[in-house]
Amino acid sequence: MRLASWMSTRRLPRLLRCLGYALLLCFSRTLQAADIHVISSNDSPALHQFVEQLQARRPQDRIALHRTPEQLQPDTLTADSRLVLLGSKALDWRLSHATRVPTLALQVSRVQAHQQLGTVHPKGLTLLWSDPPLARQLHLLRLLLPQSRRIGVLYSAQSAFRLEELQALPAQLELQRWDDRQDNRPLNRLLERSEVLLALDDPSLFNPQSIKTILLASYGRRQAMIGPTAAFIRAGSLSSTYSDQQDWLQSLNEWLDTPPERWPQSAYPRHFKVLSNPQVARSLGIELPSEEQLATQLRALEQRP
Repeated sequence: MRLASWMSTRRLPRLLRCLGYALLLCFSRTLQAADIHVISSNDSPALHQFVEQLQARRPQDRIALHRTPEQLQPDTLTADSRLVLLGSKALDWRLSHATRVPTLALQVSRVQAHQQLGTVHPKGLTLLWSDPPLARQLHLLRLLLPQSRRIGVLYSAQSAFRLEELQALPAQLELQRWDDRQDNRPLNRLLERSEVLLALDDPSLFNPQSIKTILLASYGRRQAMIGPTAAFIRAGSLSSTYSDQQDWLQSLNEWLDTPPERWPQSAYPRHFKVLSNPQVARSLGIELPSEEQLATQLRALEQRP
C-alpha cells in the first residue's frame, strides 16, 4: 500500500503538468482564432456544404462566405484575416487589389495561373493547383505500365511554359507541340515515337471537342493515356489521380493550421485518390489494381526521401 501511495504521489506532478499543457494548448488555439473569408463567384449547394464542413473542422475560427468578391472590402480585413479563393474570378479580384492578406487560391490550374499571373507572383498569395502533379501521374503510369519506356507528351502554346518542368522528370519523354488541331500529323508523329501518353491539363489540347480524336488515334495503336484529370476517365483515359472535396478540405485545413509565413508560393493538395476506367484496361489487356491499392502505393512512393 505504501508503494502504491508513493507511486501515485510521484505521478501527480506529471498529471498536473500534462493538464497544464492541455489547457495552454486550448488557450493558444483560442488566441489564434482567425477570420477566414471564402470568396467564390459561383453559388451552389456544394459550395455551401464546403464552407459548412470547413467551419466544422475549425470551430475556433470565424468563417464567412462571399459569393461575389465585391461583398468584401479590403479595408475591412484585419491582421488575423485569411482569404480562401475559389475559381479564377476570385483570383482576378485578389490580383486587382494591393492587399497582402495571406491568401490560399484553390481551383487554379497551371495553365490558367500562367495566363493570369505570367511570371509575376504577388506576395502573400499561395496557389493550390487543381491539376494533378506530373510526378504523381508519372508514378501512376509506371505502376500500371511498368514496361513502358517511351512516354509521349503533347503540349501547345498555352502549356509550353511547362517544358522545363517536364524535362526535369526522371523519364524518357517524347515531347510534341500541337497547335493546329485541324492537322493531326503532330499527334500521329508522337504516337509513332511513344508507347503511352501522359496528358497535361491543357484545355486547348484536351477538351470535349478534341478528346475523341486523341483517344481514337492512341487506342488505334494500343496505347493508353494517363490523365490529364479525372474528368477524362469516362471519356476513355485509363487512369488519373485527383482530389475530391474531402481531400481539399483536409489539405486546406492543414495549410490554415500552418503559419502563413511558411506557406509556399504554390503547392499541390497533399491528399488524393485514384480513378480508373476498367473497360479501357480490359480492352488494352492491362491488369488494373484497385483504386485504393494504387493510391496507397503512390502515397508510399511520395513519402520516400
